[in-house]
Amino acid sequence: MCNSNFKNIELKMASSTILSRKFIKPSPPTPSSHRHYNLSFRDQTANNLYLPIAALYSKPENHTITQISNILENSLSKILFFYYPFGGRIKDNKYVDCNDIGAEYFNVHINCQMSEILSNPYNDAIEIVFPQNLAWGNSLSEERSSLLVVQLSHFDCGGVGISICLSHKVADGYSGCKFLSDWVSMARDDHKLNFQLSCQFDGASFFPPIDNPPPMPNVVPDPERCVSRMYNLSSSTLLKLKDIVVSTNPQIQNPSRIEVATALFHKCGVDVSMAKSGVFRRTVLFHVMNLRPPIPFNTIGNATCYFSTRAMSIDKTTLPNYVGELQKAKQQIRYELKDMNTKELALHAIEKIKEIVNIAKDDCFDMYFCTSLCTFGSRKIDFGWGSPLRVTHVKDPMKNKFIFMDDPSGEGINVLITLTEADMLLFESNKELLEFASPVVQSLE
Repeated sequence: MCNSNFKNIELKMASSTILSRKFIKPSPPTPSSHRHYNLSFRDQTANNLYLPIAALYSKPENHTITQISNILENSLSKILFFYYPFGGRIKDNKYVDCNDIGAEYFNVHINCQMSEILSNPYNDAIEIVFPQNLAWGNSLSEERSSLLVVQLSHFDCGGVGISICLSHKVADGYSGCKFLSDWVSMARDDHKLNFQLSCQFDGASFFPPIDNPPPMPNVVPDPERCVSRMYNLSSSTLLKLKDIVVSTNPQIQNPSRIEVATALFHKCGVDVSMAKSGVFRRTVLFHVMNLRPPIPFNTIGNATCYFSTRAMSIDKTTLPNYVGELQKAKQQIRYELKDMNTKELALHAIEKIKEIVNIAKDDCFDMYFCTSLCTFGSRKIDFGWGSPLRVTHVKDPMKNKFIFMDDPSGEGINVLITLTEADMLLFESNKELLEFASPVVQSLE
């Protein structure tokens, strides 16, 4: 049953042809004073995966594919001068040799219509706009040591895709989105010579590196085949969810759109678990928190921490309870971090890493992970030929992941969900989910 329901995930007839592959070097070259960039403690403990993100555009009216490639290559070369570690190579998990080898750049033709991706009910089809087997790949492998890989894809219909894969060792989600935003600004300001940029590679001053950092849990593809779908929560739906939460529990003050969305999807995940086994299983949801502030907004690298919320009994699996627990957990983590020095921040990060590892080993909880890229500007990736029709990631290599992004309006939320095939079949038919969320499927017709 599962296989027949998921036949449409892969584009049966689509294939890609690499037209060119090159390395884009920083221009001007990185000065010798910046040749050695120390990784921070948080960079050292980050996993080796790439962070993949793609933007899809309708056929540009006033740009040929050659012009688009020239704009991307020239502006990428110039922005890499400011983001100089992204053009280097990591050595011994201690530092980046900013040697100006550059970012890898592919120009690719895809022999299908973009509508085949945008109208596909499953987000997995987006993988075709990334270099083969690269999205979420090992960015420190011997075969692939580029910290930044870019692909320009053009479709038979004239539509365009731009994807980046950025090593998690030098960037978190915030850093990746800031890089994209600054690259866009560079491309659009190319002829004005008044471009100004503020990015600092000073993470090691907040998270000093250590000699033997604890390893992060190995992130390997889940043994069960996973699939992903994107759902939209409109601004009106989010307001409705907030009203439900507040009217049910007046003690909850001003729930955010991310809080109510997280509660909804976590609850639907629990419903799936119960539908499969017939019994409640305790759950823990790990959240990624951006530490900017207190760390400055222009700090590039990894500046995040984890906190978690749990549901220990079935009566706790209500939207108001999830939101209330989430608010308490955020308040607690902010209180804990408020007066910590850099050494204490490092110890705190180590403990959170150990907590994730231990819970995974014990297998006594259903584990969920969520992260938000909302308000980071990812929907505004306009290089000069219009706003993207869709901005998305590929599916996560592990199950039970939720990634929140701004929808094109900036008021609603698109949520990319990765589950096992069997769980997704149950999840996508959940009545409460369908009451509030709509699958993101577009047509260019």
